[in-house]
Order: sequence, then structure tokens, then C-alpha cells
Amino acid sequence: MMRETTVGKAKGVLKNFLIEPFVPHKQEEEFYVCIYAGREGDWLLFHHEGGVDVGDVDAKAQKLLVAVDDKLTEETVTQQLLAHAPENRKQVLANFIVGLFNLYEDLYFTYLEINPLVVTSAGVYVLDMAAKIDVTADFLCKAKWGDVEFPPPFGRDAYPEEAYIADLDAKSGASLKLTILNPRGRIWTMVAGGGASVVYSDTICDLGGVDELANYGEYSGAPSEQQTYDYAKTILSLMTREKHPEGKVLIIGGSIANFTNVAATFKGIVRAIKDYQEPLQEHEVSIFVRRGGPNYQEGLRVMGEVGKTTGIPIYVFGTETHMTAIVGMALGQRPIPKEPPADAHTANFLLNTSSSAATPASSRTASFSEPKTAADATPAKKLKPGVPPAKATTLFSQHTKALVWGMQTRAVQGMLDFDYVCSRDAPSVAAMVYPFTGDHKQKFYWGHKEILLPVYKNMADAVRKHPEVDVLISFASLRSAYDSTMETLNFPQIQTIAIIAEGIPEALTRRLIKKADEKGVTIIGPATVGGIKPGCFKIGNTGGMLDNILASKLYRPGSVAYVSRSGGMSNELNNIISRTTDGVYEGVAIGGDRYPGSTFMDHVQRYQDTPEVKMIVVLGEIGGLEEYRIGQGVAEGRITKPVVCWCIGTCATMFSSEVQFGHAGACANQAAETAVAKNQSLREAGVFVPKSFDELGDVIRTVYDDLVASGVIVPAKEVPPPTVPMDYSWARELGLIRKPASFMTSICDERGQELIYAGMPITEVFKEEMGLGGVLGLLWFQRRLPRYACQFIEMCLMVTADHGPAVSGAHNTIVCARAGKDLVSSLTSGLLTIGDRFGGALDAAAKQFSGAFDSGLLAMEFVNKMKKDGKLIMGIGHRVKSINNPDMRVQILKDFVKQHFPATQLLDYALEVEKITTSKKPNLILNVDGFIGVAFVDLLRTCGGFTRDEADEFVEIGALNGIFVLGRSMGFIGHYLDQKRLKQGLYRHPWDDISYVLPEHMTM
Repeated sequence: MMRETTVGKAKGVLKNFLIEPFVPHKQEEEFYVCIYAGREGDWLLFHHEGGVDVGDVDAKAQKLLVAVDDKLTEETVTQQLLAHAPENRKQVLANFIVGLFNLYEDLYFTYLEINPLVVTSAGVYVLDMAAKIDVTADFLCKAKWGDVEFPPPFGRDAYPEEAYIADLDAKSGASLKLTILNPRGRIWTMVAGGGASVVYSDTICDLGGVDELANYGEYSGAPSEQQTYDYAKTILSLMTREKHPEGKVLIIGGSIANFTNVAATFKGIVRAIKDYQEPLQEHEVSIFVRRGGPNYQEGLRVMGEVGKTTGIPIYVFGTETHMTAIVGMALGQRPIPKEPPADAHTANFLLNTSSSAATPASSRTASFSEPKTAADATPAKKLKPGVPPAKATTLFSQHTKALVWGMQTRAVQGMLDFDYVCSRDAPSVAAMVYPFTGDHKQKFYWGHKEILLPVYKNMADAVRKHPEVDVLISFASLRSAYDSTMETLNFPQIQTIAIIAEGIPEALTRRLIKKADEKGVTIIGPATVGGIKPGCFKIGNTGGMLDNILASKLYRPGSVAYVSRSGGMSNELNNIISRTTDGVYEGVAIGGDRYPGSTFMDHVQRYQDTPEVKMIVVLGEIGGLEEYRIGQGVAEGRITKPVVCWCIGTCATMFSSEVQFGHAGACANQAAETAVAKNQSLREAGVFVPKSFDELGDVIRTVYDDLVASGVIVPAKEVPPPTVPMDYSWARELGLIRKPASFMTSICDERGQELIYAGMPITEVFKEEMGLGGVLGLLWFQRRLPRYACQFIEMCLMVTADHGPAVSGAHNTIVCARAGKDLVSSLTSGLLTIGDRFGGALDAAAKQFSGAFDSGLLAMEFVNKMKKDGKLIMGIGHRVKSINNPDMRVQILKDFVKQHFPATQLLDYALEVEKITTSKKPNLILNVDGFIGVAFVDLLRTCGGFTRDEADEFVEIGALNGIFVLGRSMGFIGHYLDQKRLKQGLYRHPWDDISYVLPEHMTM
């Protein structure tokens, strides 16, 4: 214990031991039980000889498949699993196994192995158990699981930075992952995308960098600038703790994003690089960047600029460079181009110069090398009774209509822009479904013309009103995707469903697959970006924005069809295929979960049956056995078209400890599931398999050139696509246009990660304990006021909060509340009474007293002048209080002001006026409104934060009355709540309190 031990390839320290009571038993009382999940259901393995010498249980054990949604019975267990078990133990074992299976299902286990299971006459004992639960089921099982900790695998320590990133990931809709492999390593990565992160790790290991690879991780799903900053600074902090004699490299890579704003995420990385400028230089860090996607040109420009300004070597590349080429550059095995080739396109969308609103003429709608076929869809086949309906070979055509579940306006607009540039006659989106609002219309653009699409509250209405729809694109959350998809499967007209959500529990996904197979429905996903059929249809954000659609020639079909797990890598395939062949005919990302709704072979078989497809590309990955079916299909002659395939995740066999990659399904549970074994098997079956991902494009080009040379593919003449206007919001994002703002604000900014009051982040407001007075100073006066000034503001709010139910404002509030009006209406009724006669004397008093004082009038002269002009002195006089019965509110404020204010010239002047007025009548005192008004002028003039002009401006624009309005609102709300709590009925004023004075002739 506490010594380094080697287990397999992993070296580590054994720190935890389980000590259990000894259970006396015989060898023949030991049994082996295992349950594990598969696509079709759950497998049960039982062997009548358990213990450490059980051997190869896969070969020896009795096996039973419990299909999805089937129930397990003791009779079935006894017949199919317990044939060799002792007769006197069969009933106990059958009962236990059924109970264990029910527990397994109820708690969403994916694997549960007991060895040995001991059954004696005294009872049943679990002596050793290994289990895995589906972490995505946390929202369903949290109450049953309790707080579950997931320790790192043996041989790798748990780092606080990993926990920090995991916490960020849990709080974000984006995906943030970090695994530290070797904190002393010199090769660090910061990769966007689950699939791309695996490819970069593969390439580093292929080029001999496995021992120096410091981390595995990925960020994806459009993280915010702040989240990317937090992620990047964690990486930079880790890599600048220990120096390496050869310096260090940071690879900031990624595939071509579908919807993530690359420039926005790069801003966060740039901030982190600037913060760590000195440590990065000290540790001789070189940075290599390769990225594509929305606004990537601006992101690369900013990244290049920070390299120039900081002096850190930063090499920047875009989509013109192969995705993993920067790895060879970083490891010194590939020359670094001095002038990276300029890309053939920019982020600018083409602008339509035509004044016509009609859809442009079609450029090409059939395969790039074939004339258009007469029919778009596969004809329906007659079914035999009891046989599940066959799934369609053609999922999408130029006439496909879809429903979109979720208020994903950006994705829908992207689909419509794609439709337009593909010369479709009409939009592919028929309607949207959004259960959180009523039925309404949503505005979109068709070219440069505005159109309206209906939005329905429930699916049934949408399907009934749009019988032409046969595709559903579901953006439902992981919590609601299962229920909404199950509902959709009840509508026979829906033939294809794309589920975008990531994190649906595996058990629920398997139920969806079973029902879809029974209905003959094709499911793409979950955890996918979707798919695309150039010239016809695209799912949601697939293919990225229009600039990438144009660059990858996705507006017209080519001759190559592909299938991938990763959404980001599918966009990279679009780029690779467009540069090495005549383009993509169709591409599908089946999703990164362990059980995708449709498999690689489902789509490869469709492509085999599609005449326009001349070659097939597959990007497989570690985990599962599905790729072997492709090899079998090729070897048996069922797949006759050339297939190019590469399985990512080859690095996994080089790591000493287990690493969970970005996709849930990217984990090998047996040797056959490794990427290395799959690639070898595919190569032996006759599939074209490159030596690495680096060579994938070269192999695709070679196979394509051979097809062209043999006449199978005849490249057609390129036709320019129609032009599409750019959205205003995106043009502004790219800095192409400017527009005068409708509003200007200088007090608050909510756009960033943190709310800002007058330049101060909200966290600083609380850290400095500024209080309500300090916040009011920031929002009203754009100043950080002295502590005494903040306290004075809070005191003013406290003393003006209420003055009983009899005053006009409170009275109005009470009458409204008793009339059944709501809080806002009642409060407004009270506030509308505030004016010169009630509560609004603060501004008037401040103006009158400061005007007289500034003009040099003596107190007596001021009083006489106001009397001569027939004007009341605002802030003087009280209905109840007098010089003999002073207002304690004024006394409290006066004591504070005299003690803390630097000077009180205007207050002293007002008190001189009070001496004169009270000598005439004792209730003509300086009341609380007047006091606050003159004291606030003293505050503004003497606290050091304002010029004289600024102080006078705040008085002029009515800032001081705001104190009374804000303070008295608290009292009015109190009166409203009081009346509701007391359940007071409608108020009617009593007759005896009204003097009815009518004209005499009306009383006769």
C-alpha cells in the first residue's frame, strides 16, 4: 500500500482498499454474473463456476439477450442461464438475477459484473462487483444515486484543474473537457470539437509525441468568450509551471465549425495569451493555430496580431491548410510555410445585384457527373403482414419539407439560405413547433424577400396542417427529446428524424431506435449536427454558414457520399472532399453517442443503392463494432463501390491509462473496439485505409482520380451558384457595415459574461460592499461615491419610505389595491400623485435655495422676495410637525450630515431661512423634502466627485426627486401587500365625509 504498482500498462499508487467481513463458503458456491448493454438490449452472462480463476467468461458463460422493453422472468433465467447451476440453488439464483436486472434497469447501469456471487444456505453475498452507470441519466436518477464521485482511472491522479473545467462544463450549455496526461509534457492542445480533439491526439501520437503529450481536451458547442477565456487560462497556467529544455508547443486546432463564432471564442483565448504573455515567453512556448467556420478569418487575424504585439511565435492557418498539418509543423517534422496560401473565399456572402425577387434558375440538381433522374424518391414497397416497413433509400430531395422542433431561428434561416442558393423552388422548412408559446408566425428571409413561417404549440397540429412534411429536425433539450421524438413516431408521414441533443440516456435512445425500426423511420443522431445533401436539403446548422457552403461547393451535388460520427469532422470532410474530388453528393453525421439512431452500415448501404454515388467515405472512431460490418459488406461483395475509411482514436492504445474522449461512444470496451484493430480489419477486407488522418485527403484524391480515369466519373462543368444577401446582424459582426444606434446608454452593460454598472463589474460591487447607496451612485451619477455619501443616500431612502396611509400617494395605492388591481397598477396610482404638492419638493427646494444662495441673497431677502412674488418656499412647512414638535427624520439626517459632510453651506443657509419662517408660524419648518434637497446639493458640490456644472445639471434634470420616488415606492408596496394580506374589500368613501354643495336651483 502507498507504493507504486504496475497494472497492465498503467503505473500508480494503490491508495484505497475495501475490507469486508469474511464469508465462509465452498468453491462450488461461487458463481459469475454479468449484465451489460448492447444496441438491441441487455446481455446477461452466467457461469456456474465463479471466482478469480473464472477464465474466458465470453466463451464459457451461458448468455441471454433481454430485448429493449422486454421483461425478464425467473422461468427464462432458469431455462436459459442456470442449466449447469446446482439444483438446490436455482430458485435463489433466478430470484436474485431477476431482482438484479430490475435494479440494473431502474438505476440506468450500463455494465454490472459480480464475481464471485456466493450463494450459501445462509444467504446471497456479493463479494466483488464492478459497475458502470450512464452519467447522462443524472437528471433522472439523481435522487436515487445521491452524490456519485467518478474517480480517475488507475495510473492518473485527479487534478483540481480537471475538476474546475468539469464544473464549468456542468454550468454551461457548451462542452468543456480536460484530462491531464503528463503535466511535464511539452505538447499541449486546445482543440475545438469532440471528433477533432481525437484526431489531433492521434496525429501527435503517430508522429512520436505520445510521451510528451500533456493533455487531452476539447471545447465545443459555441462556448462564450468568458468560458473560452477560463478554459484557455487553465491550460496556459498548467503549461507554464515547469520548464522544458526544448521549449513547449501549444496546438490550438479544430475542424471547420458549423455554428460556433470562431472570432468570439478566439477573443477569450487571446485575452488569456495576453495575461500569460511573460510566462509563455519565459517557457519558450510556440503556438500553432488552425481553424475554420463562421467568422474564422477575423479570429485568425486577431490571433496573428496578438503574436506580433506580444512577441510570442504564433503561426496561423485556415481552411486552406489540412486540419492536422500544424501538428507536423509543431513537432518539427513539416516545414512552416512563410506565406500560407490565401483561401479562395472570404466571409462575405455574395450580394444579389438583381432586383428580381424570384428564385434564381437552377444551377445543378442531380449528381455532378450524372443527368438528373426522373424521380427523386424511392418508390414504396408493398409489405408482408408482420414485417417492419423498409426504410427509404432516399432521405432527402429537392422537394423535402421539414418541421423544426424548437425556436432555432438561426438554424432555420441557415436552411432557407441553403435552399435559396441551391435554387429550390420553395423553402424546405414548412413550420416550427414550440410548446412554450401559442400558435403564431415567425419572420424569415427567402433571398432578400421576407416570408412568414407558422409556429405551432403542439406537434399534432403541425403535422395535420402540413401533410407534405416527412422530416423532423428536433432541437429539443436532452430532457425533452425522448418524449417529443416518441410522440413524433406516432405520425406515419414522418420518415426521417434528426435529433440534435447530446446527453440523452442510452436506455432511452435504445427505446427510440426500437420504435423507429418498427415504424420504418430513419433516425439521425442523437448528439449530431445532422446531415446535408448538396443541392437539395440540409439539417439545421450542418455545413456551417453560407460562406462555407460556397467554399465547399455544397450548393450542388458531387459524386462522393460520406458518413461520420462527428458533426465538426463532417464539415471537415466537406472541405477535404471538395478540394480532392468533384464534391459531396450526401453526407450524414450519425452522432457521437454509443447507440446512434442509424448506423454507418445503414447509410453505406443507402449509398451503395444510390446510382449517383460513385464512391463512399467513412470516418469511424474508437468504440463499438459497427465498422466491421462495412468490411464484411465489402468482402462479401454487397458493397461494390470504392470505400475510403479511417477510424479515429488510434492514440488510445498508446495511453497507459483510459481516456474518455469527447464523444460518449468513443471508448473501447474490448480489443476489437479499438481504432487500430478496426483500421487493420478494414484494410484486409479491401477498404481503402490511409496510414493516418493526415493522408486521408490523398487517398480520397487517388481513388477519385482512378474513377475519373476509368470513366466512372465524368466531371461536369462548374456553374456559379445564385447569390444570397447577407443578414444585417452577420454583416455587422464582420465589421462590413455601420449603423447609428437607436439608443445610447452609459450606465450599464449586460452583453458580456458579467453585468457591469458604470464600468464596475457586479462581482466588484459586492466585493467592495458598496450597498444600495453605492449602486445608486453608479447608476444615477456614474460615480463611485464616498462611503458617507452612500450611507446618506440609504438614510434618505429609509426616512422617505413611508409616512402613513393618510397621505395622497399611500391613499391612492390602498384604494387601487382594494379595487382588486395588481401590484404594478396600484404602485403606479400612488406614484402619479407625486409632484410639487406631495413629495416632489426635493428638486424645487434644491433649485430655490441654491438659486438664492448663489445669487448672494441674504436669508431675509430671499424670504421677502418669495413673499413679494406670491410664491411658496418649497421644502418649508409641515401639516403636523413644528419647531416645538420637530420631525425626528430631519433631526437624524441633520446630525449625520453635520458629522460627515465636508461642508454644508446650502444647508446652513436653509436653516437661517427656517429661523425666519418659524418666527412667523411654528410649523414653517425645514421639512424632510427640503432638507434632503439642500443637503444633496451640498453633497454634490463638496464630495469631490463632480464639477459645479455637473452638480447643477443633476439638480436641473430631476435626480433628487428620484430619491423620494424610490424611497416612497417601498412604502406604497408595503401598503399594497398589507391590504391584500388583510383581505380588504372594495373601498367606498363615506357620505358623511363628503360635503355636497350643489347650486340652489338644482335643489329646488
